[in-house]
Amino acid sequence: MMLQQAHTAAMALGLALSGMTSCSAFSFSRQSLTKTPLSSVARFSTILDKTDNEPNTDEGSLSEMPTAWECNEEAECAEVPACDEVNCRTSLDVRIHGKWYDLSGWRKAHPAGPHWIDWYDGRDATDVMDAFHTQKGREMYKRLPASAPATAAILDASVAPYSQTEINFRKLRDDLESNGWWERDYVHEAKLLGIWASLVAGAALTADSAQPLSVLLLGLAMTNAGWLGHDYIHGVDKFSAAMRPFAAIAAGLGPTWWSDKHNKHHALTNEMGVDEDIATDPFLFAWAPDPKHDSPLRKIQHWIFFVPFSFLFALWRVDTLKVAVDSVELKRPDAKGELWYLLAHYFALLTFFPFEVWVPAVFLSGLMSAIIVTPTHQSEEFFEDYQPDWVTAQFKSTRNAVMTNPFSEWLWGGMQYQLEHHLFPSMPRSKYPKLKPILTKFAEENNVPGGYRESGEFEILFMNWDLYKKVAEADPVPGAPYSRGNGQLGAIDLGTSPGAGGVGLGKLVTAKN
Repeated sequence: MMLQQAHTAAMALGLALSGMTSCSAFSFSRQSLTKTPLSSVARFSTILDKTDNEPNTDEGSLSEMPTAWECNEEAECAEVPACDEVNCRTSLDVRIHGKWYDLSGWRKAHPAGPHWIDWYDGRDATDVMDAFHTQKGREMYKRLPASAPATAAILDASVAPYSQTEINFRKLRDDLESNGWWERDYVHEAKLLGIWASLVAGAALTADSAQPLSVLLLGLAMTNAGWLGHDYIHGVDKFSAAMRPFAAIAAGLGPTWWSDKHNKHHALTNEMGVDEDIATDPFLFAWAPDPKHDSPLRKIQHWIFFVPFSFLFALWRVDTLKVAVDSVELKRPDAKGELWYLLAHYFALLTFFPFEVWVPAVFLSGLMSAIIVTPTHQSEEFFEDYQPDWVTAQFKSTRNAVMTNPFSEWLWGGMQYQLEHHLFPSMPRSKYPKLKPILTKFAEENNVPGGYRESGEFEILFMNWDLYKKVAEADPVPGAPYSRGNGQLGAIDLGTSPGAGGVGLGKLVTAKN
Protein backbone atom coordinates (compact mmCIF):
# COMPACT_ATOMS: atom_id res chain seq x y z
CA MET A 1 0.00 0.00 0.00
CA MET A 2 2.77 2.41 0.78
CA LEU A 3 4.58 3.84 -2.21
CA GLN A 4 7.84 4.07 -0.28
CA GLN A 5 7.83 0.30 0.21
CA ALA A 6 7.10 -0.10 -3.48
CA HIS A 7 10.04 2.25 -4.11
CA THR A 8 12.48 -0.04 -2.26
CA ALA A 9 11.04 -3.29 -3.60
CA ALA A 10 10.92 -2.02 -7.16
CA MET A 11 14.53 -0.87 -6.99
CA ALA A 12 15.66 -4.25 -5.72
CA LEU A 13 13.74 -6.12 -8.42
CA GLY A 14 14.94 -3.78 -11.14
CA LEU A 15 18.55 -4.16 -10.11
CA ALA A 16 18.34 -7.90 -10.07
CA LEU A 17 16.74 -8.07 -13.51
CA SER A 18 18.56 -5.33 -15.36
CA GLY A 19 22.07 -5.32 -13.89
CA MET A 20 21.74 -1.67 -13.05
CA THR A 21 25.10 0.04 -12.63
CA SER A 22 24.11 2.82 -10.27
CA CYS A 23 21.42 3.65 -7.77
CA SER A 24 20.40 7.05 -6.43
CA ALA A 25 23.53 8.86 -5.25
CA PHE A 26 26.04 6.02 -5.81
CA SER A 27 28.45 5.79 -8.72
CA PHE A 28 29.86 2.29 -8.86
CA SER A 29 28.92 -1.05 -10.43
CA ARG A 30 27.22 -3.93 -8.65
CA GLN A 31 24.48 -6.32 -9.71
CA SER A 32 23.52 -7.52 -6.24
CA LEU A 33 21.74 -5.40 -3.64
CA THR A 34 22.15 -5.54 0.12
CA LYS A 35 19.88 -3.64 2.44
CA THR A 36 21.14 -2.13 5.66
CA PRO A 37 19.02 -1.95 8.81
CA LEU A 38 16.64 0.99 8.54
CA SER A 39 16.98 3.89 10.95
CA SER A 40 14.70 6.74 11.94
CA VAL A 41 16.41 8.99 9.41
CA ALA A 42 16.81 6.43 6.65
CA ARG A 43 13.62 4.39 6.63
CA PHE A 44 13.69 3.37 2.99
CA SER A 45 17.34 3.68 1.96
CA THR A 46 19.32 1.08 0.03
CA ILE A 47 23.06 0.62 -0.40
CA LEU A 48 25.01 -1.06 -3.16
CA ASP A 49 28.27 -2.79 -2.24
CA LYS A 50 31.21 -3.70 -4.46
CA THR A 51 32.08 -7.38 -4.91
CA ASP A 52 35.49 -8.65 -3.89
CA ASN A 53 36.39 -9.63 -7.45
CA GLU A 54 35.22 -6.38 -9.06
CA PRO A 55 38.12 -4.46 -10.66
CA ASN A 56 39.28 -1.33 -8.87
CA THR A 57 39.45 2.08 -10.49
CA ASP A 58 42.06 4.77 -9.83
CA GLU A 59 43.34 4.42 -6.31
CA GLY A 60 41.91 6.97 -3.89
CA SER A 61 39.17 8.23 -6.21
CA LEU A 62 35.55 8.71 -5.16
CA SER A 63 34.49 5.95 -7.55
CA GLU A 64 36.07 3.34 -5.24
CA MET A 65 33.51 3.97 -2.52
CA PRO A 66 29.83 4.85 -2.10
CA THR A 67 29.14 8.51 -2.73
CA ALA A 68 26.32 10.80 -1.73
CA TRP A 69 25.24 14.39 -2.28
CA GLU A 70 25.81 17.29 0.09
CA CYS A 71 23.87 20.52 -0.58
CA ASN A 72 23.69 24.01 0.86
CA GLU A 73 20.62 26.24 1.25
CA GLU A 74 21.03 27.54 -2.30
CA ALA A 75 20.60 23.99 -3.64
CA GLU A 76 24.24 23.87 -4.74
CA CYS A 77 25.32 20.24 -4.38
CA ALA A 78 28.63 18.39 -4.42
CA GLU A 79 29.35 14.68 -4.54
CA VAL A 80 31.04 13.44 -1.36
CA PRO A 81 31.88 10.07 0.22
CA ALA A 82 28.71 8.54 1.63
CA CYS A 83 28.37 8.57 5.41
CA ASP A 84 27.04 5.79 7.59
CA GLU A 85 23.40 5.25 6.65
CA VAL A 86 22.42 5.20 10.31
CA ASN A 87 23.30 8.88 10.48
CA CYS A 88 22.06 10.15 7.12
CA ARG A 89 19.88 9.33 4.15
CA THR A 90 21.63 7.64 1.25
CA SER A 91 18.68 7.31 -1.12
CA LEU A 92 15.80 9.74 -1.49
CA ASP A 93 14.14 10.27 -4.85
CA VAL A 94 11.26 12.70 -5.50
CA ARG A 95 9.50 13.53 -8.76
CA ILE A 96 8.88 17.19 -9.62
CA HIS A 97 7.31 18.16 -12.95
CA GLY A 98 8.01 14.77 -14.46
CA LYS A 99 11.66 14.51 -13.47
CA TRP A 100 13.13 12.50 -10.58
CA TYR A 101 15.60 14.27 -8.30
CA ASP A 102 17.98 12.77 -5.74
CA LEU A 103 17.28 14.83 -2.60
CA SER A 104 19.36 12.81 -0.15
CA GLY A 105 21.84 15.67 0.18
CA TRP A 106 19.24 18.44 0.11
CA ARG A 107 17.06 17.19 2.96
CA LYS A 108 19.23 18.62 5.75
CA ALA A 109 19.67 21.96 3.96
CA HIS A 110 15.94 22.33 3.28
CA PRO A 111 14.89 25.48 5.20
CA ALA A 112 11.56 23.98 6.29
CA GLY A 113 13.21 20.85 7.69
CA PRO A 114 14.11 17.37 6.40
CA HIS A 115 10.79 15.77 7.34
CA TRP A 116 9.10 17.43 4.35
CA ILE A 117 11.50 15.75 1.95
CA ASP A 118 11.18 12.36 3.64
CA TRP A 119 7.39 12.25 3.22
CA TYR A 120 7.79 12.35 -0.56
CA ASP A 121 10.43 9.66 -0.98
CA GLY A 122 9.38 7.68 -4.06
CA ARG A 123 6.45 10.04 -4.67
CA ASP A 124 5.53 13.03 -6.79
CA ALA A 125 5.70 16.45 -5.11
CA THR A 126 4.97 18.75 -8.07
CA ASP A 127 1.81 20.50 -6.88
CA VAL A 128 2.96 20.74 -3.27
CA MET A 129 6.25 22.20 -4.46
CA ASP A 130 4.46 24.81 -6.56
CA ALA A 131 1.91 25.61 -3.84
CA PHE A 132 4.31 26.50 -1.02
CA HIS A 133 7.44 27.96 -2.60
CA THR A 134 8.52 31.32 -3.92
CA GLN A 135 9.53 31.72 -7.54
CA LYS A 136 13.15 31.50 -6.38
CA GLY A 137 12.49 28.23 -4.58
CA ARG A 138 10.70 26.82 -7.60
CA GLU A 139 13.80 27.48 -9.68
CA MET A 140 16.28 26.21 -7.08
CA TYR A 141 15.15 22.59 -7.23
CA LYS A 142 16.29 22.42 -10.84
CA ARG A 143 19.90 22.66 -9.61
CA LEU A 144 19.56 19.52 -7.54
CA PRO A 145 21.10 16.28 -8.84
CA ALA A 146 18.89 14.09 -10.99
CA SER A 147 18.16 10.55 -9.91
CA ALA A 148 20.08 7.85 -11.75
CA PRO A 149 18.30 7.06 -15.04
CA ALA A 150 17.70 3.41 -14.14
CA THR A 151 16.34 4.42 -10.72
CA ALA A 152 14.02 6.97 -12.33
CA ALA A 153 12.74 4.37 -14.80
CA ILE A 154 11.92 1.94 -12.01
CA LEU A 155 10.16 4.61 -9.97
CA ASP A 156 8.16 5.83 -12.97
CA ALA A 157 6.80 2.30 -13.29
CA SER A 158 5.65 2.30 -9.65
CA VAL A 159 4.14 5.82 -9.40
CA ALA A 160 0.82 6.86 -10.89
CA PRO A 161 1.11 8.99 -14.04
CA TYR A 162 -0.22 12.54 -13.95
CA SER A 163 -3.98 12.73 -14.34
CA GLN A 164 -5.53 15.09 -16.85
CA THR A 165 -6.93 17.05 -13.91
CA GLU A 166 -3.41 17.62 -12.56
CA ILE A 167 -2.12 18.65 -15.97
CA ASN A 168 -5.00 21.09 -16.51
CA PHE A 169 -4.59 22.51 -13.01
CA ARG A 170 -0.94 23.35 -13.69
CA LYS A 171 -1.99 25.19 -16.83
CA LEU A 172 -4.56 27.10 -14.79
CA ARG A 173 -1.95 28.01 -12.20
CA ASP A 174 0.43 29.27 -14.88
CA ASP A 175 -2.34 31.42 -16.37
CA LEU A 176 -3.23 32.91 -12.99
CA GLU A 177 0.40 33.70 -12.23
CA SER A 178 0.91 35.40 -15.57
CA ASN A 179 -2.20 37.50 -14.95
CA GLY A 180 -1.01 38.89 -11.60
CA TRP A 181 -3.20 36.94 -9.17
CA TRP A 182 -0.39 36.89 -6.59
CA GLU A 183 -0.09 40.69 -6.52
CA ARG A 184 -1.15 41.98 -3.11
CA ASP A 185 -3.81 44.69 -2.60
CA TYR A 186 -2.11 46.98 -0.10
CA VAL A 187 -5.22 49.08 0.51
CA HIS A 188 -7.09 45.93 1.52
CA GLU A 189 -4.21 44.88 3.79
CA ALA A 190 -4.21 48.31 5.45
CA LYS A 191 -7.95 47.99 6.17
CA LEU A 192 -7.54 44.57 7.77
CA LEU A 193 -4.56 45.67 9.86
CA GLY A 194 -6.48 48.79 10.87
CA ILE A 195 -9.41 46.71 12.11
CA TRP A 196 -7.05 44.50 14.13
CA ALA A 197 -5.29 47.53 15.67
CA SER A 198 -8.65 49.10 16.55
CA LEU A 199 -9.78 45.94 18.32
CA VAL A 200 -6.56 45.77 20.34
CA ALA A 201 -6.80 49.43 21.29
CA GLY A 202 -10.45 49.07 22.27
CA ALA A 203 -9.69 46.01 24.38
CA ALA A 204 -6.84 47.81 26.17
CA LEU A 205 -8.93 50.90 26.87
CA THR A 206 -11.78 48.87 28.38
CA ALA A 207 -9.61 46.33 30.22
CA ASP A 208 -10.40 47.88 33.62
CA SER A 209 -13.68 49.70 33.08
CA ALA A 210 -15.64 47.13 31.02
CA GLN A 211 -13.93 43.78 31.22
CA PRO A 212 -16.60 41.67 29.42
CA LEU A 213 -16.35 44.04 26.44
CA SER A 214 -12.55 43.90 26.65
CA VAL A 215 -12.64 40.10 26.56
CA LEU A 216 -14.83 40.16 23.46
CA LEU A 217 -12.69 42.72 21.64
CA LEU A 218 -9.43 40.97 22.54
CA GLY A 219 -10.83 37.57 21.50
CA LEU A 220 -11.85 39.02 18.13
CA ALA A 221 -8.41 40.64 17.80
CA MET A 222 -6.66 37.33 18.50
CA THR A 223 -8.76 35.48 15.94
CA ASN A 224 -8.23 38.25 13.38
CA ALA A 225 -4.47 38.24 14.06
CA GLY A 226 -4.44 34.49 13.48
CA TRP A 227 -6.02 34.84 10.03
CA LEU A 228 -3.73 37.71 9.06
CA GLY A 229 -0.64 35.83 10.24
CA HIS A 230 -1.90 32.73 8.44
CA ASP A 231 -2.04 34.68 5.18
CA TYR A 232 1.43 36.19 5.64
CA ILE A 233 3.14 32.91 6.60
CA HIS A 234 1.69 31.27 3.49
CA GLY A 235 2.58 34.23 1.28
CA VAL A 236 5.52 34.26 -1.11
CA ASP A 237 5.71 38.00 -1.89
CA LYS A 238 8.05 40.54 -0.27
CA PHE A 239 5.29 42.04 1.85
CA SER A 240 4.49 38.62 3.32
CA ALA A 241 8.16 38.01 4.05
CA ALA A 242 8.33 41.28 5.99
CA MET A 243 5.08 40.49 7.84
CA ARG A 244 5.96 36.87 8.67
CA PRO A 245 6.64 37.69 12.36
CA PHE A 246 3.14 39.21 12.71
CA ALA A 247 1.58 35.94 13.89
CA ALA A 248 4.12 35.65 16.71
CA ILE A 249 3.86 39.30 17.76
CA ALA A 250 0.08 39.72 17.48
CA ALA A 251 -1.28 36.21 18.15
CA GLY A 252 1.48 34.35 20.00
CA LEU A 253 1.70 31.75 17.22
CA GLY A 254 5.12 30.89 15.83
CA PRO A 255 5.69 30.70 12.06
CA THR A 256 7.91 27.60 12.43
CA TRP A 257 5.29 25.70 14.42
CA TRP A 258 2.60 26.87 12.02
CA SER A 259 4.56 25.72 8.98
CA ASP A 260 5.40 22.32 10.47
CA LYS A 261 1.80 21.59 11.44
CA HIS A 262 -0.35 23.53 9.03
CA ASN A 263 1.52 22.97 5.77
CA LYS A 264 1.38 19.23 6.34
CA HIS A 265 -2.38 19.60 6.63
CA HIS A 266 -2.36 21.33 3.25
CA ALA A 267 -0.13 18.74 1.63
CA LEU A 268 -1.88 15.65 3.02
CA THR A 269 -5.38 16.91 3.69
CA ASN A 270 -7.73 14.53 5.54
CA GLU A 271 -5.23 11.66 5.33
CA MET A 272 -5.98 9.65 8.44
CA GLY A 273 -2.97 9.26 10.69
CA VAL A 274 -1.10 12.05 8.94
CA ASP A 275 -3.21 15.22 8.98
CA GLU A 276 -2.99 16.63 12.49
CA ASP A 277 -6.02 18.88 11.95
CA ILE A 278 -8.33 15.83 12.03
CA ALA A 279 -6.48 14.16 14.93
CA THR A 280 -8.67 15.70 17.63
CA ASP A 281 -9.27 12.57 19.68
CA PRO A 282 -9.68 11.60 22.51
CA PHE A 283 -11.89 14.67 22.96
CA LEU A 284 -13.49 14.68 19.50
CA PHE A 285 -13.61 11.77 17.05
CA ALA A 286 -14.30 12.32 13.36
CA TRP A 287 -14.81 8.58 12.75
CA ALA A 288 -15.55 5.55 14.92
CA PRO A 289 -12.24 4.39 16.39
CA ASP A 290 -10.69 1.03 17.13
CA PRO A 291 -11.68 -0.04 20.68
CA LYS A 292 -8.09 0.30 21.91
CA HIS A 293 -8.07 3.98 20.90
CA ASP A 294 -11.58 4.78 22.14
CA SER A 295 -12.52 7.21 24.90
CA PRO A 296 -15.62 7.52 27.09
CA LEU A 297 -15.83 11.15 26.01
CA ARG A 298 -16.79 10.07 22.51
CA LYS A 299 -20.32 9.16 23.60
CA ILE A 300 -21.04 12.75 24.61
CA GLN A 301 -18.77 14.63 22.20
CA HIS A 302 -21.66 16.31 20.35
CA TRP A 303 -22.78 17.87 23.63
CA ILE A 304 -19.37 19.00 24.87
CA PHE A 305 -17.67 19.90 21.58
CA PHE A 306 -17.47 23.59 22.58
CA VAL A 307 -15.15 22.72 25.49
CA PRO A 308 -12.28 21.22 23.42
CA PHE A 309 -12.99 23.84 20.75
CA SER A 310 -12.32 26.54 23.34
CA PHE A 311 -8.93 25.04 24.18
CA LEU A 312 -7.72 25.29 20.58
CA PHE A 313 -5.84 28.58 20.86
CA ALA A 314 -4.39 27.68 24.25
CA LEU A 315 -3.00 24.40 22.87
CA TRP A 316 -1.64 26.19 19.82
CA ARG A 317 0.16 28.65 22.07
CA VAL A 318 1.70 25.89 24.19
CA ASP A 319 2.78 23.95 21.09
CA THR A 320 4.26 27.14 19.62
CA LEU A 321 6.48 27.69 22.67
CA LYS A 322 7.63 24.07 22.64
CA VAL A 323 8.55 24.22 18.98
CA ALA A 324 10.21 27.64 19.38
CA VAL A 325 12.53 26.36 22.12
CA ASP A 326 13.28 23.16 20.22
CA SER A 327 14.00 25.18 17.07
CA VAL A 328 16.60 27.27 18.89
CA GLU A 329 18.29 24.10 20.14
CA LEU A 330 18.21 22.62 16.62
CA LYS A 331 19.48 25.92 15.13
CA ARG A 332 16.62 26.18 12.66
CA PRO A 333 16.48 29.34 10.50
CA ASP A 334 15.32 32.50 12.32
CA ALA A 335 14.60 30.49 15.49
CA LYS A 336 16.10 32.99 17.94
CA GLY A 337 14.34 35.93 16.34
CA GLU A 338 11.04 34.08 16.47
CA LEU A 339 11.47 33.35 20.17
CA TRP A 340 12.12 37.04 20.85
CA TYR A 341 8.93 37.97 18.95
CA LEU A 342 6.96 35.55 21.12
CA LEU A 343 8.46 37.00 24.30
CA ALA A 344 7.52 40.49 23.09
CA HIS A 345 3.94 39.29 22.54
CA TYR A 346 3.61 37.98 26.08
CA PHE A 347 5.28 41.06 27.54
CA ALA A 348 2.64 43.26 25.87
CA LEU A 349 -0.21 40.88 26.73
CA LEU A 350 0.70 40.71 30.42
CA THR A 351 1.46 44.44 30.63
CA PHE A 352 -1.75 45.84 29.14
CA PHE A 353 -4.34 43.19 30.02
CA PRO A 354 -5.23 41.72 33.42
CA PHE A 355 -5.45 37.97 33.90
CA GLU A 356 -9.25 38.02 34.00
CA VAL A 357 -9.29 39.56 30.49
CA TRP A 358 -6.60 37.83 28.45
CA VAL A 359 -7.24 34.29 29.71
CA PRO A 360 -10.97 34.27 28.79
CA ALA A 361 -10.07 35.99 25.52
CA VAL A 362 -7.73 33.12 24.62
CA PHE A 363 -10.52 30.60 25.14
CA LEU A 364 -13.09 32.72 23.32
CA SER A 365 -10.72 33.06 20.38
CA GLY A 366 -10.14 29.31 20.42
CA LEU A 367 -13.88 28.66 20.25
CA MET A 368 -14.39 31.04 17.33
CA SER A 369 -11.37 29.73 15.44
CA ALA A 370 -12.32 26.06 15.90
CA ILE A 371 -15.90 26.67 14.78
CA ILE A 372 -14.47 28.20 11.59
CA VAL A 373 -11.63 25.80 10.70
CA THR A 374 -13.23 22.46 11.64
CA PRO A 375 -16.34 22.01 9.44
CA THR A 376 -14.78 22.85 6.06
CA HIS A 377 -12.87 19.55 6.06
CA GLN A 378 -14.51 17.24 8.57
CA SER A 379 -17.75 17.37 6.59
CA GLU A 380 -15.99 15.78 3.60
CA GLU A 381 -14.05 12.64 2.67
CA PHE A 382 -11.30 11.07 4.75
CA PHE A 383 -8.52 9.03 3.16
CA GLU A 384 -6.95 5.92 4.63
CA ASP A 385 -4.19 5.93 2.00
CA TYR A 386 -1.86 8.43 0.36
CA GLN A 387 -3.57 10.40 -2.44
CA PRO A 388 -1.26 10.78 -5.46
CA ASP A 389 -3.62 13.19 -7.27
CA TRP A 390 -3.25 16.16 -4.94
CA VAL A 391 -5.61 18.41 -6.91
CA THR A 392 -8.55 16.00 -6.90
CA ALA A 393 -7.93 15.21 -3.23
CA GLN A 394 -8.33 18.89 -2.33
CA PHE A 395 -11.70 19.05 -4.08
CA LYS A 396 -12.88 15.84 -2.40
CA SER A 397 -11.80 16.83 1.11
CA THR A 398 -12.92 20.46 1.20
CA ARG A 399 -16.24 22.31 1.43
CA ASN A 400 -16.63 26.09 1.32
CA ALA A 401 -18.96 28.10 3.54
CA VAL A 402 -21.25 30.74 2.06
CA MET A 403 -21.56 33.76 4.35
CA THR A 404 -24.85 35.50 5.07
CA ASN A 405 -23.59 38.87 6.35
CA PRO A 406 -20.54 41.20 6.23
CA PHE A 407 -19.51 40.46 9.83
CA SER A 408 -19.22 36.73 9.12
CA GLU A 409 -17.35 37.49 5.90
CA TRP A 410 -14.74 39.36 7.98
CA LEU A 411 -14.73 36.98 10.95
CA TRP A 412 -14.02 33.88 8.89
CA GLY A 413 -10.83 35.53 7.62
CA GLY A 414 -10.87 33.95 4.16
CA MET A 415 -11.43 30.43 5.52
CA GLN A 416 -14.88 30.42 3.96
CA TYR A 417 -13.00 30.06 0.66
CA GLN A 418 -11.28 26.94 1.91
CA LEU A 419 -10.93 25.25 -1.47
CA GLU A 420 -9.39 28.31 -3.10
CA HIS A 421 -6.98 28.54 -0.18
CA HIS A 422 -6.00 24.88 -0.32
CA LEU A 423 -5.32 24.90 -4.03
CA PHE A 424 -3.52 28.26 -3.93
CA PRO A 425 -2.30 28.76 -0.32
CA SER A 426 0.28 31.40 -1.20
CA MET A 427 -2.22 33.59 -3.08
CA PRO A 428 -3.44 36.66 -1.10
CA ARG A 429 -6.84 35.85 0.36
CA SER A 430 -8.34 39.02 -1.13
CA LYS A 431 -8.28 37.25 -4.51
CA TYR A 432 -10.37 34.25 -3.44
CA PRO A 433 -13.90 35.62 -4.11
CA LYS A 434 -13.02 36.26 -7.76
CA LEU A 435 -11.40 32.81 -8.01
CA LYS A 436 -14.61 30.99 -7.07
CA PRO A 437 -16.27 30.98 -10.54
CA ILE A 438 -13.00 29.89 -12.14
CA LEU A 439 -12.71 26.84 -9.86
CA THR A 440 -16.40 26.04 -10.29
CA LYS A 441 -15.88 25.90 -14.04
CA PHE A 442 -12.66 23.91 -13.63
CA ALA A 443 -14.46 21.26 -11.56
CA GLU A 444 -17.20 20.96 -14.17
CA GLU A 445 -14.84 20.72 -17.15
CA ASN A 446 -12.62 18.13 -15.45
CA ASN A 447 -15.46 16.04 -14.00
CA VAL A 448 -14.05 16.35 -10.49
CA PRO A 449 -15.98 13.99 -8.15
CA GLY A 450 -18.41 16.03 -6.09
CA GLY A 451 -17.54 19.18 -8.01
CA TYR A 452 -17.15 22.52 -6.26
CA ARG A 453 -18.65 21.91 -2.82
CA GLU A 454 -20.21 24.65 -0.71
CA SER A 455 -22.92 25.12 1.92
CA GLY A 456 -24.32 27.99 3.95
CA GLU A 457 -22.37 29.00 7.04
CA PHE A 458 -24.97 27.62 9.46
CA GLU A 459 -25.66 24.53 7.37
CA ILE A 460 -21.98 23.56 7.37
CA LEU A 461 -21.79 24.06 11.14
CA PHE A 462 -24.76 21.73 11.58
CA MET A 463 -23.13 19.17 9.26
CA ASN A 464 -20.09 19.13 11.53
CA TRP A 465 -22.20 18.77 14.68
CA ASP A 466 -24.22 16.00 13.05
CA LEU A 467 -20.98 14.16 12.21
CA TYR A 468 -19.95 14.28 15.87
CA LYS A 469 -23.40 12.99 16.87
CA LYS A 470 -23.31 10.06 14.44
CA VAL A 471 -19.80 9.07 15.52
CA ALA A 472 -20.84 9.35 19.18
CA GLU A 473 -23.69 6.92 18.57
CA ALA A 474 -21.62 4.47 16.53
CA ASP A 475 -19.96 1.35 17.92
CA PRO A 476 -16.15 1.19 17.89
CA VAL A 477 -14.70 -0.49 14.81
CA PRO A 478 -11.88 -3.01 15.30
CA GLY A 479 -9.05 -2.17 12.95
CA ALA A 480 -10.19 1.41 12.31
CA PRO A 481 -7.29 3.75 11.41
CA TYR A 482 -5.58 5.45 14.31
CA SER A 483 -5.58 9.23 13.96
CA ARG A 484 -1.90 9.50 14.94
CA GLY A 485 -0.37 6.64 13.01
CA ASN A 486 -1.84 4.85 10.04
CA GLY A 487 1.14 3.20 8.37
CA GLN A 488 2.22 6.34 6.52
CA LEU A 489 5.75 7.71 6.61
CA GLY A 490 4.34 11.08 7.59
CA ALA A 491 2.17 9.74 10.44
CA ILE A 492 1.95 12.15 13.34
CA ASP A 493 3.63 9.86 15.85
CA LEU A 494 6.52 9.25 13.43
CA GLY A 495 7.13 12.86 12.48
CA THR A 496 8.19 16.05 14.22
CA SER A 497 4.66 17.13 15.10
CA PRO A 498 3.93 18.49 18.57
CA GLY A 499 0.79 16.37 18.37
CA ALA A 500 2.78 13.11 18.55
CA GLY A 501 1.35 10.78 21.15
CA GLY A 502 -1.64 12.99 21.84
CA VAL A 503 -1.78 16.23 23.79
CA GLY A 504 -2.23 17.21 27.41
CA LEU A 505 -4.79 15.27 29.41
CA GLY A 506 -5.75 13.26 26.35
CA LYS A 507 -3.30 10.54 27.28
CA LEU A 508 -5.08 10.07 30.62
CA VAL A 509 -8.53 9.50 29.17
CA THR A 510 -7.51 7.34 26.20
CA ALA A 511 -7.71 3.60 26.66
CA LYS A 512 -4.27 2.00 26.82
CA ASN A 513 -3.15 -0.38 24.07
